[in-house]
Amino acid sequence: MADDNGAHAGTWALPPHLSAPTEAPTGDQVVDADEAEEFLRIFHGENPDAGPVERRVAWVRTEIEMTGSYQHTTAELSFGARVAWRNAARCIGRLYWRSLRVRDMRAVRGATEVATQCVEHLRLAHNKGRLRPLITIFAPEVPGRPAPRIWNEQLIRYAGYRDADGGVLGDPRYVDFTSTVTSMGWQQPRERGRFDVLPLVVETPEEGPRLFPLPRTAIDEVRLTHPDHPWFAELGLRWHAVPAISNMRMVIGGVSYPAAPFNGWYMGTEIGARNLADADRYDMLPELANRLGLDTSRETTLWRDRALVELNRAVLHSYAEAGVTITDHHTESQHFLKHIDKEARAGRKCPADWSWIVPPVSGGLTPVFHRYYDTDHFKPEFVVDPDAAERGLKGCPAHYADHRPTPPEEEFKPVLWAYLRGPVATGPRAGSL
Repeated sequence: MADDNGAHAGTWALPPHLSAPTEAPTGDQVVDADEAEEFLRIFHGENPDAGPVERRVAWVRTEIEMTGSYQHTTAELSFGARVAWRNAARCIGRLYWRSLRVRDMRAVRGATEVATQCVEHLRLAHNKGRLRPLITIFAPEVPGRPAPRIWNEQLIRYAGYRDADGGVLGDPRYVDFTSTVTSMGWQQPRERGRFDVLPLVVETPEEGPRLFPLPRTAIDEVRLTHPDHPWFAELGLRWHAVPAISNMRMVIGGVSYPAAPFNGWYMGTEIGARNLADADRYDMLPELANRLGLDTSRETTLWRDRALVELNRAVLHSYAEAGVTITDHHTESQHFLKHIDKEARAGRKCPADWSWIVPPVSGGLTPVFHRYYDTDHFKPEFVVDPDAAERGLKGCPAHYADHRPTPPEEEFKPVLWAYLRGPVATGPRAGSL
């Protein structure tokens, strides 16, 4: 349900339905008026109490003609965010799309303020363990005034430290990101561990990239134990409670929101079958198999499968014991088919990427395995721009190194756009919350 970037891929190429259909906005691109109208007609079609659509379309087209963009109403923003989740082809947990809570932070542009609201997002989403689907939407791209960006793939991710022998302590996925933020001034813990939380990196055109270590009060982690094996706790494994994706760009009616962190809650396999099990992540299966006394001399003993099931049992057991919301892949598969049925009865198609919807454990035992899915591309949507994906893994290159506000002499007409312009970026510096 979390649609965890790191949980489902090591090195990966973005599929066409999730990749940005065009080059990422630089802040000087005009909103497509036809795309805006298409969204408005969807909004008014599903919200008949919103009033006459033609009047709103005329207003928005005029606003785009004058300024190059337009401002969503609060109702349009909330609806657009929920429909972007409804259209997320990789997410199995879309049955709950209507329950998404929307925090409208479009007035927030400064790096410190963005980071502060990200911390508040984690606290609100956690909700004392009863996780709630939540999105915090920061300033959109406006012609002449680029928006802030969050480099991290998720608000909470773990550092990876490469040693002299080539081994890695922590999460190998973020070795390069860890190196980059360290060079930017992040102070690594005196005693480095496998689960050191990385700082947030927020980049604005005015300030450049800045670092913000997360306060411990914003980070809830679940220590993993096993219902049948007391020794499992000795492994020292844990994972964070709130899976808040933070480097995907949300597009509603042609308006791009590059910083819009959102979360649902974890499906156990995202942690137990990918983050902790993948060979290029924490690679825990060999150690688990050894502890379980399994025969690892040949593949036909299915030692990987048996260790994987026990690891996933531990994840589900531990989150339940800690009172933190989580779901299992069998239950969520059934819920997804219910979602598809509800969408069909509403007269809508439900796009889905089979390779992501089918769980990585016992896929053939789940009902989502035995069917085909619509692969149409719908908007509003969440997209991952290639440069954002690279920054999420490597911490570079800085977005505004190549995309700065257009100089006044190169400004597009009309001159009203000049009032939306902000200053250019400066170098990296560290911040605190």
